[in-house]
Amino acid sequence: MTDAELPTDAELRADCAACFALCCVGLAFTRSADFARDKAAGEPCGNLGADHRCGVHGRLRATGWTGCSVYDCIGAGQKVSRRTFGGADWRDAADGGAAMFAALPVMRQLHELLWYLTDVLDRPAAAELHGPAARELARLRALTDTDPTGLLAVDPAAERAAVGGLLRRASALVRAGAPGRGARRGGARARPGADLIGARLRGADLRAADLRGAYLIGADLRGADLRLADLIGADLRAADLRGADLTGALFVTQAQLNAARGDARTRVPARPARPAHWADADMVMSTPADHV
Repeated sequence: MTDAELPTDAELRADCAACFALCCVGLAFTRSADFARDKAAGEPCGNLGADHRCGVHGRLRATGWTGCSVYDCIGAGQKVSRRTFGGADWRDAADGGAAMFAALPVMRQLHELLWYLTDVLDRPAAAELHGPAARELARLRALTDTDPTGLLAVDPAAERAAVGGLLRRASALVRAGAPGRGARRGGARARPGADLIGARLRGADLRAADLRGAYLIGADLRGADLRLADLIGADLRAADLRGADLTGALFVTQAQLNAARGDARTRVPARPARPAHWADADMVMSTPADHV
């Protein structure tokens, strides 16, 4: 596979300007700390304008819509809007957009797998798996280009299972070459699916740790060393990553970083963007105990 055949950054990054606000209509919200009020699936959000733009986009967290600032479609929204349905507005559809809204989560899961496979292809340590990864990427990319009927027939769970073994093997290859893979200062608790909700892991040595699917909700990871850690599916909601080092961490998505707390000292993997709201943390005056 040549570089030209790999998904571009634009393909796997949300572009709200090229989307008909599918997530703001098709997804359901439940009133909570993340959403200011309930919204049923298929019901336009009350903040949505006639131009498909959010009226409080720049103030989501301040107005009770933190969940919206965390969500990331990985480019699925514009793909469904512009490619799958050829630029047709859901408001003009005979079904009221039902098919488009159903297509969004399917496309998003396929795009997530493309994100992971692209990560594998960027890893020299996983070179022996680049051939199979490229073939899987091409196959999945073809699925994203099918018509609405074909896309809705895709079984995302089956597709995840089809590439899961390859992703695990790639992770093992990349992490095998990491220095100091010991379990020091908290690393002993690191394992796939670990319940680390609220865990005190400040300064923990988690280099090359396998944290696949781990629950790190609200965990104190300030100054933790997460270089080359496998974070696929890890729940980082409200995890404190201030000063943490995620350089080279595997399979980190934009939504995971969006859900966490970080600052200017947090080192992130190359592909996800540094969340804009992390700048707010830099502005908060810290106490001596906050310094790593």
